[in-house]
Amino acid sequence: MKIGAIKETRPDENRVALSPTVCKQLIKNGFECVIESGAGLNSFFSDEAYVEAGATILSSASEVFNSADVLCKLNPPNEEEIEKLRAGTVLISFVYHMTNKDLVEKINARQVALFSMDAIPRISRAQTMDALSSQANLAGYKAVTIAANESGKIFPMLMTAAGTITPSKVLIFGAGVAGLQAIGTARRLGAVVEVTDIRPETKEEVESLGGKFISFDTGNGVKIEGGYVKEAGEDVLTRQREILKKHLAVADVVITTAQVPGRKAPVLVTEDMVKVMKTGSVIVDMAVEQGGNCELSEVGKAVVKHGVKIVGYANLPSLLAPNASESYAKNVYAFVTHLASNEGFKWDMSDEITVGTLICRDGQILKP
Repeated sequence: MKIGAIKETRPDENRVALSPTVCKQLIKNGFECVIESGAGLNSFFSDEAYVEAGATILSSASEVFNSADVLCKLNPPNEEEIEKLRAGTVLISFVYHMTNKDLVEKINARQVALFSMDAIPRISRAQTMDALSSQANLAGYKAVTIAANESGKIFPMLMTAAGTITPSKVLIFGAGVAGLQAIGTARRLGAVVEVTDIRPETKEEVESLGGKFISFDTGNGVKIEGGYVKEAGEDVLTRQREILKKHLAVADVVITTAQVPGRKAPVLVTEDMVKVMKTGSVIVDMAVEQGGNCELSEVGKAVVKHGVKIVGYANLPSLLAPNASESYAKNVYAFVTHLASNEGFKWDMSDEITVGTLICRDGQILKP
């Protein structure tokens, strides 16, 4: 069975779905790998590295589409790519099926089996396949380094002959994978870190990393599903905003990480809240592509509003392409070797991972 990867066409994308290391592992397991020429260059993977791993380099994406039994991608396919999908092939990619109904229907019309990497269930035996977590982990790190670069202040306390420089105060919204990595990174850089999350059970993890947890009563307004916050009532968000105003007023950096699968990101920082922040402080909105946690953030831009720099850079994992590509490729390897052997897919519909990720097959949409 041939597994292929193409150069991603999204403008700000530097990652690639398969790395030379993972190609070598797949080939050792009896699979064949076909890679579009130049697909890995933005992740610093040369064509020669793929050839040394045993993969075959093809001159164009069209050749990969025509050759591969399984196509691995990072971003949802665009219209042109969908038209190239051959009936009977398998597509493995981030698809975000809950918010991309039309896209799923178009892929299904091509008689393609679609597995969505963002639908990996949060169970212990699927941890090695959890691409959302592997990418969010890197994004959390990058968000802090971006904030440190954009801020006019250093993060650690510094004692000099001229006096003591106090450490920066960092406020992080959300203690999921990205938030926890952001806490650890900000603490390693020497900042004082405060964290808010509407899931009180995250308090212990936050404190274990050296962060101070900001508690407030959520009542019954929060719904948790599969480890994610599925829904938070407006009354909960209102209480959170009121409590956090005094913390925002002294923060040098704010990093927001809150996202809800299949829904617009919740607004956690309103314009009124931005107004109470210090001139020169920085907000990094990691949810900007899902509508933004900050009311004033703009996708792909760093803007100054009310004296606060609000950073809305998209696709943060792509800024760490070698690491992000390798991590994603390892997720794909674990996923593929779970679903299939070199002779074909198992299609085990009693398996929680298969059922959770298989969006459509044989012209039938299985997950709405």
